[in-house]
Amino acid sequence: MRKLIYGMNVSLDGYITAPGEDHDWSAPSDELFQFWLDQELAITQFLYGRKLWEEMSSFWPTGDQSPDATPAQIAFAVNWRDTPKVVFSSTIDKVDWNARLFTGDAVEEIARLKAEDGGPMRVGGATLAGAAMRAGLVDEYEIVTHPALVGGGAPFFTTLDRRVMLDLVETRTFPGGVVLTRYESRR
Repeated sequence: MRKLIYGMNVSLDGYITAPGEDHDWSAPSDELFQFWLDQELAITQFLYGRKLWEEMSSFWPTGDQSPDATPAQIAFAVNWRDTPKVVFSSTIDKVDWNARLFTGDAVEEIARLKAEDGGPMRVGGATLAGAAMRAGLVDEYEIVTHPALVGGGAPFFTTLDRRVMLDLVETRTFPGGVVLTRYESRR
């Protein structure tokens, strides 16, 4: 069985984006960017909701060609292109960059993918991750909290209809008061 990980940058008041899809408050330091690269290199498949897919695919296919790209950003772009992806959406017609589009029941497909042999998967996007959380499919949470209050936007945790108990397995600090907490779901 494969592990499913949900991890994002989060504001102190619990949002992954500010109103208007603003992410400027979560610009990573070089050290934090390297952390995210190291995490992504261990992932064997990305699961994206439409909004996160559109954001990622608008930059990372050519992110390594930017004249000011750091070595970590270049490696991130290459890994992003090479890693298989599933995009869950009923409103877009096609995807590219080593991705396939899935328009059916997301929870059933994620459960099917988890049941396969293979390495860890990462789910991204608040709506898709929320559905996976409600179904009890998320095994690990990586919460990178930034010292910013954004006052609204897309919440990291969506409404749950059941209790989820977590065990803290790691904490780490980064420049600028950014803190990682990693939790595993109790089974």
